[in-house]
Amino acid sequence: MSVFTRAKEKAEALGFVNIVPLKKEALVFREEVRTMCRADRCRNYNKTWSCPPACGTLDELRQHIEPFTDGILVETVGVMEDEFDYEAIEDAGKRHKENFHALADHLRALHINIFPMGAGRCTLCKDCTYPDAPCRFPDKMTPSMEAAGLLVSDVCKLCGAPYYNGKNTTTFISCILWNE
Repeated sequence: MSVFTRAKEKAEALGFVNIVPLKKEALVFREEVRTMCRADRCRNYNKTWSCPPACGTLDELRQHIEPFTDGILVETVGVMEDEFDYEAIEDAGKRHKENFHALADHLRALHINIFPMGAGRCTLCKDCTYPDAPCRFPDKMTPSMEAAGLLVSDVCKLCGAPYYNGKNTTTFISCILWNE
């Protein structure tokens, strides 16, 4: 059974809505995405190990990802009562992160070398040790796709996954790379 088949079965069992193969050519590292990170709209720039600049330069991330040949893109879609339903957004985000970590842990348990990239900053620890001490879980810490300079909407388009899932929905997207 291929790694993708195993990952897809687990992703389906965890409740991910859209599950597609991650096309390596969809991983275009863009400086303009890093520029958005530096604008610090999410308030995580220079505050966590999983976000720039601590997660590495685009060249370092590109080199790290280069050996990986295959992957999976997964999405969680939350339904909101209206566009200001922050509780539904937070709930979908929390579910997505929990399920994404479970998927990554499942692949690690199969002794598959993976590189996960999540949605938003890593939330394994309540308070990140950055910059005062090393990451507590460097093998489980997940930089976001945006931290790697990826424009998520383009990655979705190139992989054949929806980025927008309709009015009054919120979508969280992550990916995992591996070697087959």
